Amino acid sequence: MASKLILCDCAGTQSLDAERISGSCDVACSKIHTALCTQELDAAAALLQQGDQIVVACGQEQTVFSELAEELEVDQPGFVDLRDRAGWSEDGQDAAPKMAALAAEALLPQPMTPGVDVISEGTCCIVGPGSVAFDLAERLSATLAITVLVTDDTEPLSRSYDVVRGRLRGLSGALGGFTLRLDQVQQLKPGGRGAFRWTPPRDGATSRCDIVVDLTGGTPYVPAPEKREGYLRADPRDPLAVANLAFEAAQLVGTFEKPLYVRLDETLCAHSRAEQVGCSKCLDICPTGAITPAGDHVAIDPMVCAGCGACSALCPSTAITYEDPPVSAVLSRMHILARTYRRAGGKAPRLLVHDAHGLQMIQLSARFGRGLPADVIPLELNSIAGFGHAEMLAGLAHGFARVDVLLAPKTERDALGRELRLAQAIAGEAALGLIDETDPDVLSDVLYGQTVPVPLTDPVLPLGNRRQIARLAAQALNPGAVAPLPLPEHAPYGAVAVNTDTCTLCLSCVSLCPSGALIDNPDKPQLNFQQDACLQCGLCKTICPENAIALIPQFDLSDAALSQKVLNEEEPFECVECGAAFGVKSTVERIMEKLSGTHPMFATSDQARMIQMCDDCRVKAQFQSQDNPFQSAPKPRVVTTDDYFTKRKDH
Repeated sequence: MASKLILCDCAGTQSLDAERISGSCDVACSKIHTALCTQELDAAAALLQQGDQIVVACGQEQTVFSELAEELEVDQPGFVDLRDRAGWSEDGQDAAPKMAALAAEALLPQPMTPGVDVISEGTCCIVGPGSVAFDLAERLSATLAITVLVTDDTEPLSRSYDVVRGRLRGLSGALGGFTLRLDQVQQLKPGGRGAFRWTPPRDGATSRCDIVVDLTGGTPYVPAPEKREGYLRADPRDPLAVANLAFEAAQLVGTFEKPLYVRLDETLCAHSRAEQVGCSKCLDICPTGAITPAGDHVAIDPMVCAGCGACSALCPSTAITYEDPPVSAVLSRMHILARTYRRAGGKAPRLLVHDAHGLQMIQLSARFGRGLPADVIPLELNSIAGFGHAEMLAGLAHGFARVDVLLAPKTERDALGRELRLAQAIAGEAALGLIDETDPDVLSDVLYGQTVPVPLTDPVLPLGNRRQIARLAAQALNPGAVAPLPLPEHAPYGAVAVNTDTCTLCLSCVSLCPSGALIDNPDKPQLNFQQDACLQCGLCKTICPENAIALIPQFDLSDAALSQKVLNEEEPFECVECGAAFGVKSTVERIMEKLSGTHPMFATSDQARMIQMCDDCRVKAQFQSQDNPFQSAPKPRVVTTDDYFTKRKDH
């Protein structure tokens, strides 16, 4: 199906070059309309019925064109906002390259985020003092199945909802699947005259519900409560806020689609080995508590995950990957933006990564202020906390002169700050930054005042997982690098240094290394290392009994990082019986020195000689010795027929 871009100059307030846009992004353009959403709505209807893949170059009036398509019973058009993001700009520079880039991005197919259905049947638990909770329960009892967990001695007056007393000790789950752990639980006895009676209190009760309304006014029962779907909270002293909860709770009944934001490959996770903890970056950064330890790896509760993506940005092994959208889709968008901008005659584009809050700032700046500079191309993502160092470096490798991330008030900043410092250590500070401004005018001033670095002359197309993307981009950005690049502490790339004076080549580190960066040699006592595979998880350092291992955060961009390097090796000891090589010579000699003639088990020379034998020869020698601990009674002689006849004769 052919694609067609419908253009409108919005009452003559922006300049559009249909020919350059069409030629640069390979799409047919309509004539330039002036009032497509009002006086020329008939023309829009005719275009929508042509059967082409229609993209309307208007962000403000999406509702008008969507309703028109629904009325005409045709496919919904796509939309791209050229006016606010490119057409309304103060600097007077040629905006055609940016418009072409944005149009090309809008035509790029995007993958669907996987999801799962969440069913909420409307069972709701209201927790709080009776003076507030009972009134809210009365209003919701006709819509939801209400249970009030009253936290004080207020007596209920209605039986249109269930009431229990108690203390909420813990809460887990999300919309459609909350589990409450309760102590001091008292159930109401409805029979009898006068005030209701209560059962004796008991601890350790559990209950389940679909929706939780927290009116306690204290510390939230879940981390990041604003991100927990189905958990509603308000100050009980604010009647308006409590009233709003009634409306919100009533909407949480039915079947909802929950996006599966991240995917976990447990086999790649470097969290733990042999009960020794290694990497815990995702556990430390998750704001909602959706990630928990689960043995050698972590587990992610998709119902609790709010999709910030910070875990995937920090994961050193790529065990956690973001799916909304995947990194490959983000790279495709950056590639098409930069390539189309250059094809349309642009020279040094800058990339501004933002979320929905950032879009509002851009729109306000365009309508009432200076707008974005003509060389700043906005890239909107559902969440920017997962835009890590690999994506930042990839943006520069695609040919952007600078990459900035526009923070929102609720953006998780810890992960972004770490990833920015890592990316700047690889690419330099001048080309990367975070913009923490909430004033649209200040945002424009910052962008207009930036010094624009020189972009790559020959952009590259990094592909693969995050580690591979970062390596390819770093090589393109540091073509003359000879020595490894020093990186901040806790970086996911680096080397392992071994103190050969204390290392005994026990190879405990090899057995626990989750990525296979540390490798042994089956033919000789040798410890090898492949730097490209090292995650800097620290498991080798933690497990080393001799404290002989140190981590060196660095990024070796040479081919040497892809091959094995010997960290330590020694001569093997030769068995005194068969001559087979086994163990480490220095270790066997040290054991001989400490045990021979002093330890009761090796008091004689023959016993001490066993230390110098391989496993097979040691077992043979042990069986042949007089004090063989494995020796048993002689094997009974096989009884024959003659034995039976002889026994009869004797009797």
